[in-house]
Amino acid sequence: MVSPSQPELPHLSPSELRALVEVGDVVFICSTPLPFRKVAAATGCWSNHVGIVVQTDGPEPMVAESTFPFSRLTPLSQFVKRSARGRVAVRRPLQPLNPTQRAALLQAVQRRLGVLYDTGFHLHSPRQFCSRFVREVLAEATGVEVGDVETFAQLLSSQPGTNLAFWRAWYFGRIPWNRPTVTPASQLRSPLLETRFDGRVVG
Repeated sequence: MVSPSQPELPHLSPSELRALVEVGDVVFICSTPLPFRKVAAATGCWSNHVGIVVQTDGPEPMVAESTFPFSRLTPLSQFVKRSARGRVAVRRPLQPLNPTQRAALLQAVQRRLGVLYDTGFHLHSPRQFCSRFVREVLAEATGVEVGDVETFAQLLSSQPGTNLAFWRAWYFGRIPWNRPTVTPASQLRSPLLETRFDGRVVG
């Protein structure tokens, strides 16, 4: 039973989700591997992975994402299937992309495909990670930068209950406190996007 403080989330079928999305939509999921779950805990957010819809004119929409081991295009159905309990959010730029911006988005994505994943989550690394990937391709196509740039010190201080043991081990004993990064959580909260769906995809 769902408690009053935890209302049941809305549901969509996969076909309804395919009909909903547009190029430029940012799609949030909850990936289950341990490092991603630790990202969710450190940011106080259910979502720990994000991609962006880059094509809708094929058999199904395609999501561009930076993931391990490298950035790639993934069918929307496969992307959302990886989310715990089917939880998905779709957020759209306040000004939907025009044809020129859609073409620029595709070009920005293509320039970043095949780039190795950055397990250090460094905003200025030659590699990529999911929220940085989305931020950069949207900025290049539209001029809008989605998500807050924060240092690890700022990020982890905002969640004082975070267990730092995992992150100390992840960074071989030295957390890079002054390293700039950007998180799916800050993009999920961004006032530059509007929510088109936040719930579960079932079926």
